[in-house]
Amino acid sequence: MALDWLAERRTEVAAERILDAADELFTRQDAATVGMSEVAMAAGCSRATLYRYFECRDALYTAYVHRETNRVFRDVGERIAAGGDPAERLVDAVMASLHAVRESPSLSSWFTPTKRPIGGEMAERSEIIGALTEAYLRALGVDDVERRARWVVRILVSLLVFPGRDDADERAMLEEFVSPVVMSTRTGPAH
Repeated sequence: MALDWLAERRTEVAAERILDAADELFTRQDAATVGMSEVAMAAGCSRATLYRYFECRDALYTAYVHRETNRVFRDVGERIAAGGDPAERLVDAVMASLHAVRESPSLSSWFTPTKRPIGGEMAERSEIIGALTEAYLRALGVDDVERRARWVVRILVSLLVFPGRDDADERAMLEEFVSPVVMSTRTGPAH
């Protein structure tokens, strides 16, 4: 019996195509209003095919959020210099994350203050967002990363839904109120 050695790759490509179609829709309209029928049509597949890859809209949203979270964290990692003061690196990482989401029309649609901000809901329950934030804080030498990571994610969501007056205002709030609390129980020097 011959094995279909491309089967797994086809599944990945199909799922990525569906997520790319969802991304285009999120660029044009509020993410909370995008339905499975619209995604199937944009991806050029039937609803049955769509449901084979994503059992419900929540599963599709979760997969999309996880893919984009990995991309944003990778981009932020490239923007933030290694080494230096951990408190400054934390503020720089939060600012870079805010910019990355705001610069992406598809991601910014998740945090529209006039609509249901599903980005906040997804951020709160995303294991990927939590794990990556915890790993970053751990690398900064922060103790009690689980609780502090949840708080940092909530701060990010808050600033995405209700931004400060400008970058300087947001940076000042992060330096005055966020960094001192998050960095208050460091376990040791960051690498």
